[in-house]
Amino acid sequence: MALSLLSYNVSDLCLGKPPLRCLSSSSSSVSDAIAALKSSEDTFLSVWNCNHDDDNNTECECLGKISMADVICHLSKDHDHSLCALNSSVSVLLPKTRSIVLHVQPSCSLIEAIDLIIKGAQNLIVPIHTKPYTKKKQQNDNVSVTTTTHSNGQRFCWITQEDIIQFLLGFIAAFSPWPAMSLSDLGVINSTHTVVAVDYHSSASAVVSAVSNALAVQTSVAVVDGEGDDPFTSLIGEISPMTLTCCDETAAAAVATLSAGDLMAYIDGANPPESLVQIVRNRLEDKGLIGLMSLFDSLSSYSTSSGYSSEEEAPVRTTSYGRSMSSSARMARKSEAIVCNPKSSLMAVMIQAVAHRVNYAWVVEKDGCFVGMVTFVDILKVFRKFLENDM
Repeated sequence: MALSLLSYNVSDLCLGKPPLRCLSSSSSSVSDAIAALKSSEDTFLSVWNCNHDDDNNTECECLGKISMADVICHLSKDHDHSLCALNSSVSVLLPKTRSIVLHVQPSCSLIEAIDLIIKGAQNLIVPIHTKPYTKKKQQNDNVSVTTTTHSNGQRFCWITQEDIIQFLLGFIAAFSPWPAMSLSDLGVINSTHTVVAVDYHSSASAVVSAVSNALAVQTSVAVVDGEGDDPFTSLIGEISPMTLTCCDETAAAAVATLSAGDLMAYIDGANPPESLVQIVRNRLEDKGLIGLMSLFDSLSSYSTSSGYSSEEEAPVRTTSYGRSMSSSARMARKSEAIVCNPKSSLMAVMIQAVAHRVNYAWVVEKDGCFVGMVTFVDILKVFRKFLENDM
């Protein structure tokens, strides 16, 4: 039955997928990206080299993907103490490597897609066939800063690591007995490679660097309690870029000023403790980060209502100290790490990661000792090896 997977193409994974909402790298700013992310149902937006405000027939190419976590990291590094970073081109949010997103044809086989993911691709861009849109419809589509239809009428979707894992789960019995084997027996636990970790008391600068590195490899930052010569003694929690994607841009102020432990508490849940909010404000003042202070105060000005009695209706808040009130906030989760143990089965970890919408799980011994992590890429290598043996 596993051999039947050889007949599937990426087009089979595109069924029912919505077209990508796209930003132009030449005409969109960081501010445009923030507005688009807040109004989008999607956590990530794609950035393209084409500009659909003119009649340029340049072939459209996806340059990468961005999320609110990218925006937060960018603003937290705003060393000139101003908010000119908001006016920068959206391209500054893109990773340095272009291989994270790759264009493939609908006829690309599932095996080829798995190989591309193993080699480093995070998203595969696939053209999709839709009904032709009239000129009037395209103009209405372009009212927003994003568009789903390119100048040649073409639309695209993308295939993620999670899409492939979910697809393989539908054929899990064909890979028996490997799905029932433990992580340790399969040798898929990463103890150093791809693991991004910081000590609980690490400074804000270390946190910013760690979050940026985790974004690049599509994982998370482990917050550990280092003792003795081994910094990975126990796993306390995590700072997940996926949690940051559910925040608004004011979270950049927290990332730029708080230690790893305090930042975990800040982004945990709907509202940070008032004591941490005040710490952020005080440290912004001490560091002279006027731009971030202005942003922090302007967007959180409605965090406390004044001048309204309990019977009066206060203004509706759109943000709350860094927590986004957009639709993506419904996916927000706490900083408690997604963990398994070395004896967990491969299938159990796959289901656990998919259920939490993450591409990884931390591996921890029963006594709490931090072992490492397992990623979707590690898991895909197992399936690829199985298929290779059966070919």
